[in-house]
Amino acid sequence: MAEIDEAVVDVNRAAVEVNKVNRAALPPITEMATSAPLCGETETSLGDEEKPSWFSPKWFLAIFCIINMLNYVDRGVIASNGVNGSLQSCTESGVCTSASGIQGDFDLSNFEDGVLSSAFMVGLLVASPIFASLAKSLNPFRLIGVGLSVWTLATLGCGCAFNFWSITIFRMLVGVGEASFISLAAPFIDDNAPISQKTAWLAAFYMCIPSGIALGYVYGGVVGNNLHWRYAFWGEALLMLPFAILGFVIKPLQLKGFSSSKSINEDFLEIDVRNGEENSKPSASSDHISTRDSAKNISGSGPAKSFSFKSLDF
Repeated sequence: MAEIDEAVVDVNRAAVEVNKVNRAALPPITEMATSAPLCGETETSLGDEEKPSWFSPKWFLAIFCIINMLNYVDRGVIASNGVNGSLQSCTESGVCTSASGIQGDFDLSNFEDGVLSSAFMVGLLVASPIFASLAKSLNPFRLIGVGLSVWTLATLGCGCAFNFWSITIFRMLVGVGEASFISLAAPFIDDNAPISQKTAWLAAFYMCIPSGIALGYVYGGVVGNNLHWRYAFWGEALLMLPFAILGFVIKPLQLKGFSSSKSINEDFLEIDVRNGEENSKPSASSDHISTRDSAKNISGSGPAKSFSFKSLDF
């Protein structure tokens, strides 16, 4: 009986040694916590790596402000006297003024003139949620390039219109092209502006709205009176063309939470798998070491210990 009791004590002592070896083989909790990057740190580092070589905060803000101003210059142009024009009118004394602008060339009524001025809103309202939804599966920067291309072609078509319906359709397409930039520009600014200057960036961006409309009134009046109202639209298309091309040829920016989110999740998955493989290797080797050590301790303590070792193997 005494030999059996000693064997039981030795078995318990061997189990304690096995646990100690297993604990020593595992990495400390603090090291595991610090070795895995935090979500915010990974997202920031990935975002920095994804910045294209052309990116500069000042250039980025300047490009987006110019595009926004051109969008609203177009709104001022269509409402300016030099482009919108007027119908022929005569006074009671028989003095008549010739028709001018879009109204004079297409003989528009007041209702048709109002529809023409607001037609782009139809395309803007319909296309804005579409572009916002497409940004989840397609690159948002490329979508802006598509929208600016549509805007450029539609503005060029406004200058080539031949009747009321043709120019109305082109004005709707102008709204479609503008929708991509209006719905996606602000998120890009929020992502790329320095934290301490985000409000200043957004203020500069939205200051282009009234500035663009005011500039459009002046631009449309000067071009319409000195050349022809069609040249005002052709000039807009020419000014926007370089930005539409840039939207396709330069390396695109990424919006946080959209295109880059998949790569971040894949990186975290790889980190988890790698940590799991590293943790499993020490545990397997530690089991082998602990079994061998327990065998030595048990076999070196006489007949009773050899009895306990055989019982363990069984």
